[in-house]
Amino acid sequence: MDVKADKMGGCPVMHGGNTETGASVMDWWPKSLNLDILHQQDTKTNPLGQDFDYREELKKLDVAALKKDMHALMTDSQDWWPADYGHYGGLMIRLAWHSAGSYRLADGRGGGGSGNIRFAPLNSWPDNVSLDKARRLLWPLKKKYGSAVSWGDLIILAGTIAYESMGLKTFGFGFGRDDIWGPETDVYWGAEKEWLAPSDGRYDDVGKPDTMENPLAAVQMGLIYVNPEGVNGVPDPLKTAEQVRETFARMAMNDEETAALTAGGHTVGKAHGNGDASTLGAEPEAAGLENQGLGWANPAGTAKASEAVSSGVEGAWTTNPTQFDMGFFDLLFGYEWELTKSPAGAQQWQPVGIKEEDMPVDASDPSVRRMPMMTDADMAMKMDPTYRAICEKFIADPEYFKDTFARAWFKLTHRDMGPQVRYVGPDVPSEVLIWQDPVPVGETNYDIGGLKSKIAASDLSVAELVSTAWDSARTFRGSDKRGGANGARIRLAPQKDWEGNEPARLAKVLSVLEPLAAEFGASIADTIVLAGNVGIEKAAAAAGYDFAVPFAPGRGDATDDMTDAASFEVLEPLADGFRNWQKADYVVSPEELLLDRAQLMGLTGPEMTVLLGGLRVLGTNHGGSKHGVFTDEVGVLSNDFFIHLTDMDLSWKPASKTTYDICDRKSGDVKFTATRADLVFGSNSILRAYAEVYAQDDASEKFVEDFVAAWVKVMNADRFDLA
Repeated sequence: MDVKADKMGGCPVMHGGNTETGASVMDWWPKSLNLDILHQQDTKTNPLGQDFDYREELKKLDVAALKKDMHALMTDSQDWWPADYGHYGGLMIRLAWHSAGSYRLADGRGGGGSGNIRFAPLNSWPDNVSLDKARRLLWPLKKKYGSAVSWGDLIILAGTIAYESMGLKTFGFGFGRDDIWGPETDVYWGAEKEWLAPSDGRYDDVGKPDTMENPLAAVQMGLIYVNPEGVNGVPDPLKTAEQVRETFARMAMNDEETAALTAGGHTVGKAHGNGDASTLGAEPEAAGLENQGLGWANPAGTAKASEAVSSGVEGAWTTNPTQFDMGFFDLLFGYEWELTKSPAGAQQWQPVGIKEEDMPVDASDPSVRRMPMMTDADMAMKMDPTYRAICEKFIADPEYFKDTFARAWFKLTHRDMGPQVRYVGPDVPSEVLIWQDPVPVGETNYDIGGLKSKIAASDLSVAELVSTAWDSARTFRGSDKRGGANGARIRLAPQKDWEGNEPARLAKVLSVLEPLAAEFGASIADTIVLAGNVGIEKAAAAAGYDFAVPFAPGRGDATDDMTDAASFEVLEPLADGFRNWQKADYVVSPEELLLDRAQLMGLTGPEMTVLLGGLRVLGTNHGGSKHGVFTDEVGVLSNDFFIHLTDMDLSWKPASKTTYDICDRKSGDVKFTATRADLVFGSNSILRAYAEVYAQDDASEKFVEDFVAAWVKVMNADRFDLA
């Protein structure tokens, strides 16, 4: 076949269109709604195939053999990347820590639960310098055990085994992290356009850490936590302590856990700043092909610690950097400390008048002793009164410190995995922790049909039944597997009082459903979902379709004692486009807020579309609003929303900043009203394509079928016991 070359360069490839990163639709129209986040981890990207089940593969894993090999790896130093002190423990802990440490509580995104550190931007963050080498050191184990262990599990296990190999009795470990196969495009890491830009732009007032932009937790673009040199690189341990406290709180840690993690994390290993960071090669994502995915090449051509640069801070924190002991406290509280600079020019602290025997040996030459150091964040543990009191408690009771750290490490590395039922393996702790959002197993052997009949005979409307079930389930976040209908926490504080849950309507519905649940021996959680199903079946019947909405019993009811109410506050919906409501005006548009919630709930574009259209005609809008209710038969599960949305006999006129009048073209009369969350389904070209499918004359039955399927997906999103 004759292939014509382009006239300019003789190249037969369409430049940028199908190979390099060319101008995308979002480049041309940056204000367009980007639906890619709903389909970012499409099954077509998974080389293991659509039928691959990681939990089934895990059954083939010889955990004991893997752990034995992992222990051996820790001291098997390689010439191409020698181990500090002959032990890779510090490097593997940093890999696991920086993988898990990107988690933030506000939206549950980040964390180590998907092996995302393999991809940009995390694989090339300045704070992750040389962690590409740690992943390559793990490759022989990944190669050996294959698909029976994910990268996500292997990376976190490496950090846990590293601690065990250096003397810590760990709290446990759970396998079960499914890998992704491309970058997470839904995670907002900040608006900065340069790495390590000053943190001022993330705060209303950088002196008030609680004014940091949500959902961010790290203080600067490209950092996992805080700047080790101080706020914007200026040492001041008391100011740094304030940033540490806020940042760790946004990563789900309290003061005691924060102090334990700081001390325990810096009890082993060392920081690297023995050179000029500006001379390092490009990061992995920008490095040449010959680097084969490795970055930050050292121009000296050696990987010895004496010439390595990562954070820029240089030195070990303790006398014995390969032993988990009380050495961090011994040095921090045993000496006075003064400011100095590393060879790389980083601000750090060094002890005054340290004894030679308290100095750690050189990481490559044990015949030489080196000066230890502390970062500004370490000094915060001594100078901040609250942190100091906690550290003094640890010093007085070393066993308490070790247990507190082990638990905090377990939380750090498992926080985004969801409830304990998702953990796999022989080392899963028997103790259930409150941050795992425990829910007791519910009853399954009760008269479902009889309960449905009683619900149907009640005075509750379709809208009340469906809205309550939706509100109970919509809190689910696929990011960290929290929320959802299981547990019926909608009846507990703080959820029962959330404005988005319409407390008065919620109380009315629960006053009817709770006695019925008790009468039939069902959980309230099951009864709420079943009630929503009853409402949908009524609405489908009114449309002429006899549908039984699938239902899986077995949800349990959580109690106040099982609920960390403070941590559930972040799950409060401040907007829900599905119910055409938002609490206030925000910087982002209503349609962007809708998209974000749909992504967290794990919905696809078509599922988001059909659910919103169905919920509108069912009359489930918050407060009974009529916006987007494009039907004359409210409570009937029809495709009227899409029919009227695409009706060219109607015109659309702005009525306010976020609302619109929909008028008859001939008479000019207002027939309906709408919000941006409604009209985006006719405006956005992709969403309109979905809407047109459901507006067709032959689509009424398909609409009901698809709505029911999407509804069941939402109701069962947190039913990990069904997997």
